Amino acid sequence: MADNGGVKTESVSEPSSLTSALLARLREVIHASGGWLPFDRFMAMALYEPGLGYYANQKPKFGQMPEGVAGQGSDFVTAPELSPLFGHTLARQVAQALVATGTDEVWEFGAGTGALALQVLDALAALGQAPRRYTIVDLSGSLRERQRATLAKHADRVRWIDQLPERFEGVVLGNEVLDAMPVQLLVRIGGQADGRWHERGVVLSEVGALAWAERPTDLRPPLAIEGPHNYLTEIHPQAEAFIRTLADRLQRGAAFFIDYGFPEAEYYHPQRHMGTLICHRAHRSDDDPLADVGEKDITAHVNFTGIALAAQDAGMSVLGYTSQGRFLINAGLLDVAKDAGPRENAMLGKLVNEHEMGELFKVIALAPAESAEGWVPMGFASGDRTHRL
Repeated sequence: MADNGGVKTESVSEPSSLTSALLARLREVIHASGGWLPFDRFMAMALYEPGLGYYANQKPKFGQMPEGVAGQGSDFVTAPELSPLFGHTLARQVAQALVATGTDEVWEFGAGTGALALQVLDALAALGQAPRRYTIVDLSGSLRERQRATLAKHADRVRWIDQLPERFEGVVLGNEVLDAMPVQLLVRIGGQADGRWHERGVVLSEVGALAWAERPTDLRPPLAIEGPHNYLTEIHPQAEAFIRTLADRLQRGAAFFIDYGFPEAEYYHPQRHMGTLICHRAHRSDDDPLADVGEKDITAHVNFTGIALAAQDAGMSVLGYTSQGRFLINAGLLDVAKDAGPRENAMLGKLVNEHEMGELFKVIALAPAESAEGWVPMGFASGDRTHRL
């Protein structure tokens, strides 16, 4: 095996048939890549390899209960699965944005079960602002089928595509989309004399198991990390490239992205020395993406400063940035929930409380320069944190 520039650590577990098939494919690609695969390429395969990756296979992903409970077998829950109040409130923001930008189509990236699309379409219809069309951009065939069933009553308005057109208009939604985009891993070994940065990748051990290995790199985090200690973190070139592509193709409209993450100064704080990469399976989390590949989600928090800068560099304006809790309250969540029962009120708390999703999740809104003029999205009417990006 070639010198891979770092000490390998293995991840060994009893593989399922799905994992075995994906491992076989990964071994082929690692060999073809000279024995070392950058983590972003590994993550892309683990999540999206056709028929084998986590989002490309038939296993259930979304729901409130793990396997064996209520027949769901889900790995994690997103806000639309927690409560329809989430989508019904977001629809108010979408309605305002459609009018302000003079557009009549909603675009959703990574629509999951279709729950958010259903909530938004139902609420827009109730407001008398049903869009001409609701377009879902999703690469997962199995999720598309679930979405079709969920959205059957809106079949005349919904369409599916697997890539963006060269030019389009409308209001874009992305709930927990940016966190699923592959990241590169950077490691600084503080004990070394020069404290050099390395890129972490994936190799094969002597027994063919997946293992970590680092190579020296000229890549750096966007902020200097103070102190001599060991430090592991992520950079997000694919998410930022996605935003630049969006900026190039969205001619008129606005985009709202909701995800967990931080501004740059918090993301690359010296104390966050273990990074944010995490895996989800059966409503439990772990930090070993090399184990059970294809069977669990792999994700990293979003650097919202990087997203904002990528948008601005590509000619878009940042309309606002705030916490999910503040955004939903500004957009009228309490009015939407005025007739909610005890269970819905409990779920409402999860959406907005600081110790739940309310603070960890953030919302950022972007728009082409001409579409940004003359209005303020209601979700950022108070508590806007754009100045902290």
